[in-house]
Amino acid sequence: MAMVCLSDFEAYAKKYLPKIAWDYFAAGADDCTTRDENILAYKRIRFQPCMLRDVSVTDIRTKILGTEISFPVGIAPTGFHQLAWPDGEKSTARAARAMNTCYIASTYSTCTLEEISAAAPGGLRWFQLYIHRNRAASQQLVQRAEASGFQGLVLTADLPYTGKRRDDVRNGFCLPPHMKVKNLERAFEGDDWSEYGLPPNSLDPSVTWNDIYWLRSLTRLPIIIKGILTREDAELAVRHGVQGIIVSNHGGRQLDEGPATIDALVEVVEAVRGRVEVYVDGGIRKGSDVLKALALGAKCVFIGRPALWGLAYKGEEGLQDVLRILQDEFRLSMALAAVPALFDPSPNSKFAEPGANSSFTHEQVGGGHWNRLPREVVTAPSLAWFKKHLDKALRHTV
Repeated sequence: MAMVCLSDFEAYAKKYLPKIAWDYFAAGADDCTTRDENILAYKRIRFQPCMLRDVSVTDIRTKILGTEISFPVGIAPTGFHQLAWPDGEKSTARAARAMNTCYIASTYSTCTLEEISAAAPGGLRWFQLYIHRNRAASQQLVQRAEASGFQGLVLTADLPYTGKRRDDVRNGFCLPPHMKVKNLERAFEGDDWSEYGLPPNSLDPSVTWNDIYWLRSLTRLPIIIKGILTREDAELAVRHGVQGIIVSNHGGRQLDEGPATIDALVEVVEAVRGRVEVYVDGGIRKGSDVLKALALGAKCVFIGRPALWGLAYKGEEGLQDVLRILQDEFRLSMALAAVPALFDPSPNSKFAEPGANSSFTHEQVGGGHWNRLPREVVTAPSLAWFKKHLDKALRHTV
């Protein structure tokens, strides 16, 4: 089977993974509206490319928190990789290192932090943390991550409780007996691991912004907060000293009926005004999606489900194939949109909502300054709130 695009990997994974594993990876909350909207929102954005620009050489490298990566696509934190491939997160880490990009390892990995680090020495790795009621266990995880060579700490903010994923409930999802959430075994030894294969009621719903100060007291690692969708929370994140923000709705797995992440991105970017780096996940399925996200202000995007599809296909090799396809598509999209480099100062590339009479441009793809941003760019009634925040961004730059 020729794997030409990411949907080919999706079809393979759906066909060959056990149903309970496929349903877990694919699940969204409730009606899956937000999960699906993450993808559909990208389709509403259109390029209006300029012509006769020199794109004989395209430079797709970028830096995140000072470290260069080969192109602006990293691997988002997702749990239970051994459901997709026997080596689990070790294969994921090796693929990320081979492609010179960032891998965010989940608290709910089926390999230990130490095993992940040993599998891919020298790779760029961040650790994603859920804060648990057992604060000593969370502190231990942070310290183990730093000792194991992880270079960033990603705090997930949108999981005080687990969202309702209907297929998981119907399937009675739990991990197979031979599979463990190894990073939590010591902390929760003896507990009944029955809820999604995790200790029941282990997540701490009392986490607040002040807990970022607590995390800062534990580590020298840069702190990135994941799950931000609004201007207000973006401003709070900056005020509390984070070094990065991931615009995320947890792949539509938590609160249904929320905004698509690409729609929320504009509001967050405008709020932070370049003070911290902004990334986005959710719904990226093509290289052109990556370019759209960067043009709207993201420094890098992260993929979740597509990485799992690649693992299900051929492990480390399959995930490299997924990343390589995105890389090739992204490079081609840049050239066809007349963008020779990620931080090209010339505002060549234009984007428009289908049916709109105008477009907007971005002075620096992946930068933070709007060149022209008329409100008419968004016409869909479902995005009325998005238009409002575009108005705010326009007023800010005038």
